Amino acid sequence: MARHLITSALPYINGIKHLGNMVGSMLPADVYSRYMRQRGHEVLYICATDEHGTPAELAANEAGLPVDDFCAQQHDVQKAIYDGFGLAFDYFGRSSSPQNVEITQHFARKLKENGFIEERAVTQVYSSADGRFLPDRYIIGTCPHCGYDKARGDQCENCTRVLDPTDLIEPRSAISGSSELEVRETTHLFLLQSKLSTEVETFVDAHAEEWPLLSTSIARKWLTEGLHDRAITRDLDWGVPVPADTWPELAAEGKVFYVWFDAPIEYVGATKEWADAAPGEGRDWKSWWYEANDVRYTQFMAKDNVPFHTVMFPGTELGTREPWKTVDYVKSFNWLTYYGGKFSTSQNRGIFTDQALELLPADYWRYYLIASAPESDDASFSWEQFSAVVNKDLADTLGNFVNRVLSFSRKRFGDEVPAGGEPGEAEQRLGQEIAGLLAEYEQQMEALQFRKAAAALRALWSAGNVYLEEKAPWLQIKQDKDAAALTLRTAMNLIRLYAVVSEPFIPETAKTARGVFDLPGDDARWVSADEAKALTAVPAGTGFTVPPVLFQKITEDDLAAWRERFGAEPEAA
Repeated sequence: MARHLITSALPYINGIKHLGNMVGSMLPADVYSRYMRQRGHEVLYICATDEHGTPAELAANEAGLPVDDFCAQQHDVQKAIYDGFGLAFDYFGRSSSPQNVEITQHFARKLKENGFIEERAVTQVYSSADGRFLPDRYIIGTCPHCGYDKARGDQCENCTRVLDPTDLIEPRSAISGSSELEVRETTHLFLLQSKLSTEVETFVDAHAEEWPLLSTSIARKWLTEGLHDRAITRDLDWGVPVPADTWPELAAEGKVFYVWFDAPIEYVGATKEWADAAPGEGRDWKSWWYEANDVRYTQFMAKDNVPFHTVMFPGTELGTREPWKTVDYVKSFNWLTYYGGKFSTSQNRGIFTDQALELLPADYWRYYLIASAPESDDASFSWEQFSAVVNKDLADTLGNFVNRVLSFSRKRFGDEVPAGGEPGEAEQRLGQEIAGLLAEYEQQMEALQFRKAAAALRALWSAGNVYLEEKAPWLQIKQDKDAAALTLRTAMNLIRLYAVVSEPFIPETAKTARGVFDLPGDDARWVSADEAKALTAVPAGTGFTVPPVLFQKITEDDLAAWRERFGAEPEAA
């Protein structure tokens, strides 16, 4: 059985992330990791804060803090939020770690040794007002491709085209706002991607049929346009230093590696951080990355990160001529928009993850976001759609089923699962249906089709409601108490089944639902097809409690308050 290495795109350190960031990488990676663990696989889910580059320096400057202090503080802030969302990372590291410095410098040395890095004199924007060179994001201006007037010097946030600072129209300093810029000569290291293009194309072609179309099309677009040699160093105070033993002059000038060079390497660095964090546990970080033939590596990211993970990082790994693990599957997502407009950290548009947790518990957001994941196209968040999904799927279909079954049974039969009659034809049909729906759920989860998996999970919940309505124990009990007891016992077994299989989506609610039954020996990770058909895991006589309402409905008053707070207007009918 393969070991599963899972990573999600590193969230930038500068500011709290919005729901679009959450659904585009970390949350689906967590759902998949949880599911794979439940199915008995060995899983390592790694993520980290991306702490280098101009965003960190600019944000630290704005906050009035030294950049290292700012990054340490923001790492803890972000980690607390992700804990609040129930993201079960095996390790959540930092790209500024000593481990990442060590491994990034190792990669660079190997690339130079193999002829894939060279020094080049280049012209770069210099700001007299700031007294320094201005790398990529220190320069903003108008994108020459789409006309967006707040494009950064490395990439346009609007059209996602990769840029150089000199491409911008009417460029200005992001520090001082000065447009008094000049071009001067300086020396930087270049990754010779052009020399690696054939190998990268072969790598992409080997995975093209398996990867989602979005991942493959973006990778091939870059390859078709041609891989250009790319500067991988910057003039910054904060970053992975160019090693002095290899490039003494550049090191003396204070050059650091470009954030997009060291950030993907942090997946390896964070794995070493994970191992070093528990020296007595025998964690072997290298076995996950080096000659790791028994590892299946899955990455999760939004579409703007795809080029770097399908082209640039694999090229970097291949160029070392060492057996580093390359990605097997790139699960990419389109964008989640906010009423048709982009969520934006920089423009503070849309609901952010800390605000979301202030409003409602994490499971409300987890389920909605995965059930609405922007897999095939961009998806639009609206409060109206959010409330409809929460109220129908979570409150009515699942929550109401759990509470009314347990409340009615306690009222009529006491605090133990009732015995009643033996399962009949209706229960056999239900078992067959549940087993079939469970197989569909498993199939979609293993295929990383999250919306379809959510639909299958919803269908599982709905099947219980249909059964309950057909059997109507509130009527049965008037004529046949044993028949009503059988219905309720069967429904309670469905509750336990739902608690187990829903855990990847709604872990806290699943824990609560599973905990209502006094089953101290029940440590099953999953439900087999035979168990789903039998529905006997919770036997008669088992003690149970009635939990508080699992999901509160969202009211019109809630919607009105949230629209006012977040500046949203209802979408036109």
